[in-house]
Amino acid sequence: MARVKNGAVTKARHKKVLKEAKGYFGSKHRLYKTAKEQLMHSGQYAFRDRKQKKRDFRKLWITRINAACRQNDISYSRFIEGLTKAGVEVNRKMLSEIAINDPKIFAEFVKVAKDGKAGKITKATEVAGKEVTISSAKEKKVTAKETAKKETKKEEKTVDYTKMTVAELKKVAAEKKIDVTGMKKAEIIEALTK
Repeated sequence: MARVKNGAVTKARHKKVLKEAKGYFGSKHRLYKTAKEQLMHSGQYAFRDRKQKKRDFRKLWITRINAACRQNDISYSRFIEGLTKAGVEVNRKMLSEIAINDPKIFAEFVKVAKDGKAGKITKATEVAGKEVTISSAKEKKVTAKETAKKETKKEEKTVDYTKMTVAELKKVAAEKKIDVTGMKKAEIIEALTK
């Protein structure tokens, strides 16, 4: 039986590790043992910091929003409370961008938050595309049941059957009480869209 050597495999493994460690300080990019050790630590730091990065950005956005709020004579916590009561759903990233790039629109958000905190604006909102129109409690009363019915009707219209599997299509057909036995996928989709 022939003698098996693994020098080529070992060399390839070492090259791979040293290539990943390129740019590290001192022996950490030259010597295999220290490079491998540093790569393990680097992987742990990267994993930890991918989570930490999200927290850091949220802190930054909150700091920016707070600074803009203070210029408009309101604290950050009162601003967010007012927006929540008014039913405005804008994330902190967007609020921070608006605060930096368009202070006039941010001032309108502050006005909405103050009205929401005072109870002048409730959570009755109408969503049209990307724009959110906030209706005051005096102008229009929309019950939760009506909005729920509207949302379910919209969902039914926007279902894309072509991306569903045959099993999923059969379930939808069973819910709509449509008999699809022996039909192909295209025929089931045609039956559901009628």
